[in-house]
Parts: sequence; structure tokens; C-alpha cells
Amino acid sequence: MPPLSAAQAAHSAALRARIGDELRRGGGWLSFEEYLQLALYAPGLGYYSAGAQKFGAAGDFTTAPELSALFGHCVARQCAPLLRSLGADADVLELGAGSGRLAATVLMHLAELQALPRRYLILEVSAELRERQRALLAQLPDELRARVQWLDALPVEPLRGVVLANEVADALPFRRFECNEQGLYELGVTAGAQGALQWSPRAADDWLQQEYRRINADLPTALEPYYASELCPLLNGWIASLASVLQAGMVLLFDYGFGRAEYYHPDRRQGTLRCHYRHRAHEDPFLHPGLQDITAWVDFTRVAEAASDASLEISGYCTQAAFLLGAGIEAELAGATDPVQRARLASEARRLLMPGEMGESFKVMALTRQWSQPLAGFAVQDLRRLL
Repeated sequence: MPPLSAAQAAHSAALRARIGDELRRGGGWLSFEEYLQLALYAPGLGYYSAGAQKFGAAGDFTTAPELSALFGHCVARQCAPLLRSLGADADVLELGAGSGRLAATVLMHLAELQALPRRYLILEVSAELRERQRALLAQLPDELRARVQWLDALPVEPLRGVVLANEVADALPFRRFECNEQGLYELGVTAGAQGALQWSPRAADDWLQQEYRRINADLPTALEPYYASELCPLLNGWIASLASVLQAGMVLLFDYGFGRAEYYHPDRRQGTLRCHYRHRAHEDPFLHPGLQDITAWVDFTRVAEAASDASLEISGYCTQAAFLLGAGIEAELAGATDPVQRARLASEARRLLMPGEMGESFKVMALTRQWSQPLAGFAVQDLRRLL
């Protein structure tokens, strides 16, 4: 791993001290969900709340909107018919807008498609990322820039339009568990020698026991002893909150994940926990807290269950590659006339589409209300049978 600067080391040490305080208040044990709430979102110290660069070559990872404008163009193509149909009061709400690159690209392309929303709303929890978004979106033409508004919470008034969430669900804090011959245990966090953070199991509570039984009932093969994985209880409330806002339109989710049978596959016996630091992936969530991203893949079956409970229609579920092909990425490539630009876009498209890159691991799900028209992005592939 790259060495820490003095400022980085001090930042991580401050967060470790904050986590130590919470451990003492919690009797020496924190659930992993509580640990993630601090490691990712503690004000001024958590990974998403502090000022370290997260995206691009100087950050920790690269997202599809940062990789290529082709991604945003295809998102705009999918949104345009719905926005036109809903009329002059249609809005777009983006959750966790990152650097602002997706917002800029989508707005520019919606203008070309003559399908601009009344407002482009951004809900961003990170003050540092909000400032980066402001700086980038300030470069838009006045007509587009005037449509952008930042929110501190979900809108109170009902929304008609599109909710975009690219790599948001994977950033929700989650719980870890393991089963062995003695039973089911929750994996929490304690401080070991010299305050080093470490895993610590304790007997699973009633909620975790119930969820574990429910998952096993859905699986073709029950989870065997010595299997560890994750559960994200916050997914249900998150989807319910989006459903409570959406009067008519679509929630469009992009994230890496699986349906339940694939997520809890016997071959995936250590779960999907991944940490990202300076474009290096590893599995130690206690390394440099506050300076690294900590995620788990998304159980899209849980998302679909939560959506159904909230009276949303699961209108599409497919791989990112299939979505981009259905939404017109080939037409976008064909529109490039300059040979140099065409070669660059072709290289970007390969990273977005190829199975070894983002094409297969990333999935796309559309949740709709009062919208029954076909969605072009899901015409190529329908994986809802896998949920």
C-alpha cells in the first residue's frame, strides 16, 4: 500500500480515537454496521464526509460516469422519453452525485434530446463532494446550470420524474455474520492489543437469526458451516424512502451485485466485503479508517422485495452491458466521426461493456410507478427471473 502522509496518518488516528470512544460507550463491542457508520460517515472524519479525493486517477476508484461520457449519454437516452411524457414539471433527482460528472453529462445530453427536466436535484451528504459538484457544474451553460439545486434531505413534495442512484446502495452500512458448527454469530468490532481494531463474534440477535433463516429458505443449497457474508438492513428503509417521494416515474439503480442465489453462493463463502484504497482492492476494513472506501455488493433480491413492499414495480433488471446496449451505446459510438475520438470512445466502451471490466458485475434495476411504457435499456436482457 502507498505510505500515508503525516496529514493522512493524523486524520486516520483521529477517527480511530473516535471509534475507540464509541467502543468504550458500547461496552467494548460495536456491530460492523455501527463501525461503518463511523468509518464512512462520521462528520469531518468519515471517508465520505472528509476531504480526500475519491474518484479518478488520484483517488481510490473509478466509476462509470468518470470513465466515459458514454455512460451518461445512455442514462439520458433512457430518461428522455419518460421526462417528455411527464411534462413540464418533471424532475431528476440524483443521489450521491460524486464529482458531478454524471449530472453534467446527463443534463447536456438531455438538452440535445430536447427532454430537459424542470430541475436537476442533487442530494449529497458530503460537503466536500458538494463543493466539487458546484465547481464542475458551474461550467455548464446558464440554462442548464440554473436547473441544478442541492438538497439536504429527500424532497418533501411528491416527485414526478427520475431518481438516479449510481453506486449508492453499496455504500450503505451493513452487518456481517458467520455460521459455524456452534451456530450463527454476528461479526462485530473490538479493540485488541495496543488498540488495534479486530473482528469479534458474538451470538446473533433475533433479527439476524430470522433473516438468516429467510435467506436459507430462498437458496437452492443451504449455507454450510464456516460461511461468512453480509446483510444490509438499511436497504429496506432506503427503498421505502425513495418510494414515498416518487409520485410517478422511475428509480434507476446502478451497482455491483447479484440476485440472492448468486450472492449467497457456496463459492462465495467469505462474502463480498471489499475495501478500496488508491486503486488497490483488499479485504481489511480496519486499515486506515477514514481513508479507504468499504463496501459490499448489493443483494438485488432484497432491493426487489423492498420495492414490492413499497408498491413499486420492478420493471427491469439486467447487466450494465445489456443496459448500455439497449439504451443506444452503439448509436453513440457511430456518431463519432473523428478517428481519434472514435478510437478513444471504443476503448472506453470496452471497459463499460466487457465481462472482465464493468459489463457483467454491475447490474441495473428500474423501479417504476405509474409508468407502463417499455424501457429501452432493458430490451436486450431480462434477469428478473434471477431475483
